[in-house]
Amino acid sequence: MLDTLISAQELARRLGQPRLVVIDCRFDLARPDWGETAYAAARIPQSRYAHLDRDLSGPLSSASGRHPLPTPAALGECFGRWGIEADTQVVAYDQGPGAFAARLWWLLRWMGHRRVAVLDGGWATWQAEGLPLESGAPAAAGARRFTGRPDPRLLADAPELERAVAAGELERGERLLIDARGADRFAGRNETLDPVAGHIPGAVNQPFTENLQEGRFRASSALRARYLQILRGRTASETVCMCGSGVTACHTLLALEIAGLGGARLYAGSWSEWIRDPARPVTRDG
Repeated sequence: MLDTLISAQELARRLGQPRLVVIDCRFDLARPDWGETAYAAARIPQSRYAHLDRDLSGPLSSASGRHPLPTPAALGECFGRWGIEADTQVVAYDQGPGAFAARLWWLLRWMGHRRVAVLDGGWATWQAEGLPLESGAPAAAGARRFTGRPDPRLLADAPELERAVAAGELERGERLLIDARGADRFAGRNETLDPVAGHIPGAVNQPFTENLQEGRFRASSALRARYLQILRGRTASETVCMCGSGVTACHTLLALEIAGLGGARLYAGSWSEWIRDPARPVTRDG
């Protein structure tokens, strides 16, 4: 069973095997149709397409972040339509860094399916290594019945974090909140996506891009050393990961898993949900 990463060469060897489903998660926040267009033009053979807004997110509401979680029923229907069932090995890929693929990785684990890995280096590495491509309309997928159910232990929510902030638990280091956004956005500078800039008081910044080296995940030993410094004696179970909308935080959760430090939770609403309530505290650096 593969449950964190797979290399391009290993995936190429497995193509055509029964019980393998490959999902293309390429997406661009500024051009929401780009990924699906790129998928039709060229993709890994036999892959299905997952759209971040339609498939990997639920409907927006006045209280939600930019990418709320889909309902379990909607996810189950989607996974079944792609041919995923209990013994299916899933491989997710995106254009390269792994942020959108990691969202699918986390959603499957949330629904109880651990046979899921992210293609290390994604589409960029697959192309660079000259591996097989496919284009045009995909063949019909054999629908399956997905029977997973969500695990509430993998989630944190805004009320929990509000209580932690009010009690000073984050400021005192009793609990850890890792924000995976870029340093400028975390500091409250150069905010381009959300109407309020800054971060949750007491959060620490660890941009998800620092999990990567030359487009691929750093070695597990390097990730472990990096995150042990951030954890500072705390366990992963005392840690919550967030970002702008609950997408790139999944990249941090995957990095922790690769490092052998699994057990952290996702604040799915993240910054874009937190700022929906003007009573929630906000910190800006400088």
